[in-house]
Amino acid sequence: MSSRLLHPDEYELASRSSVDSDGTFNLDEADFEAQVPPFSRISRVAPGRFAWLRRILSTPFGGYRRIKTNSRPVLTSSSRPCLPRIFFRRRCCYLHVVFGIVLALVVLTSIFRPSYTSPPAHYATLRASARGTNHAGRGNPRNEKVFIAASLYDRGGELAGGQWGIQLLQLIDMIGDQNVFVSIYENDSGADGESALRELERQITSRKDIVFEEHLDPKSLPTVTIPGGDQRVKRIEYLAQVRNKALKSLTDDPNTRYDKLLYLNDILFDPVDVLQLLFSTNANEDGVAQYRAACAVDFDNPFKFYDTYATRDLQGYSMGLPFFPWFSTAGNGESRRDVLQGKDAVRVRSCWGGMVAFDAKYFQTPLPESTSPARFRSGADLFWEASECCLIHADIQDPQTNVDAITDTGIYMNPFVRVAYDARTLSWLGVTRRFEKLYSFLHNLGNHLVGLPWHNPRRTEGPGQSVQDTVWIPDVAQDGGGSFQVVDRIAGNDGYCGRRGLQVIVEDRQPGQKGFENIPVPSI
Repeated sequence: MSSRLLHPDEYELASRSSVDSDGTFNLDEADFEAQVPPFSRISRVAPGRFAWLRRILSTPFGGYRRIKTNSRPVLTSSSRPCLPRIFFRRRCCYLHVVFGIVLALVVLTSIFRPSYTSPPAHYATLRASARGTNHAGRGNPRNEKVFIAASLYDRGGELAGGQWGIQLLQLIDMIGDQNVFVSIYENDSGADGESALRELERQITSRKDIVFEEHLDPKSLPTVTIPGGDQRVKRIEYLAQVRNKALKSLTDDPNTRYDKLLYLNDILFDPVDVLQLLFSTNANEDGVAQYRAACAVDFDNPFKFYDTYATRDLQGYSMGLPFFPWFSTAGNGESRRDVLQGKDAVRVRSCWGGMVAFDAKYFQTPLPESTSPARFRSGADLFWEASECCLIHADIQDPQTNVDAITDTGIYMNPFVRVAYDARTLSWLGVTRRFEKLYSFLHNLGNHLVGLPWHNPRRTEGPGQSVQDTVWIPDVAQDGGGSFQVVDRIAGNDGYCGRRGLQVIVEDRQPGQKGFENIPVPSI
């Protein structure tokens, strides 16, 4: 089983994944004579005298003899100019100039206009507190209660037994173990994964619920009937169920109330950055963070943003090209504008970024305006897919009737907080952010060239509205049969999250095979 089989956020459908400068331009002898003028007096002096002048005059830049206007040099085969070589050298010269300009822009931008390197003052205060002492809880100035949840697939034990586990222990210490509850659910990870998880469990000093399930049988999960009649488990349904298993302890003790819910993926992070996400994002005048949800920004290489499937801008548009500033100019372009202005609370409708801090009240009972706490889920339509990490945001925000007039949802992406899926990428994020403002023009141009964001016919739908949608209608007379039909129905709250498609879990997986597969969408 590959270590990426059950990776909770492997959303993208695609796989993750010199100029010759030896020569210098010399003047051609056929046109110019780079010869030293015959200064006879200098030539007759002692070798040591005027040596410095002799060296100057012996160089190609020492001087040139004036060309006689009434004579023309005779070109021989050995002295005839080599035009292709001259052309090539000129091109190299131009490339060097361009490269020099680009390099200068990178350096100057890094020094004078770096991106996301100067956070608000209260960030520095919290960082100094977290780094300045060793006492437990030093990074939690108001002693807030934090529920930390994670669902892992850790086949070799590299997460729990490696840097991820170390950073988690550091984070618990900074928040204060008396203020933390850790809930980790892991499945199908084998003996090495279980051993690493149990060792991590032994080191966690806070309250905890660490669950290892040897095998999660997909047949225990809800299924759908696909064309052909087979019963399959939707991939999003599987991921939602796994994530919810890590939230079980939230309702086990209804008398314990938490201020924040922190959900972690299998990412590497700086524990102080997690504190900033939890306690600094969108702070009010009293320094108290204000949000329904606040997301980090995750990278799978030093330049490429990863969680495009779960992220939507303030008006529900999908992402632009996956590099800074990430969002397109579609609609009002508010999210893109927030990024370019360097805000720590970029307004969005949904996000994930490998790590999310939620206001925990939406996940606990009792709720003032809801009958049940928020949980991860999949969508109802068969061939309309939406990430469970987008749907959870749809469920905790206020209903939106005019999405193009939205000014704030209480859901933010914090680009000061960056995480990565490997140590090398994490080490580069402090460097690449310094000159990323240079990308904005190319990003906008590229979006227009490839047509991003792609059209979503359900983006503008608001909950309770009467709409017409093209949906898959099963044929009850034919097992697995059906067709797409335009129907009138009442819209839900999550149309902006979706796109046409269907992925299902591979239950009998063969070596080298992915853990999910795409089911072809029938013609509409």
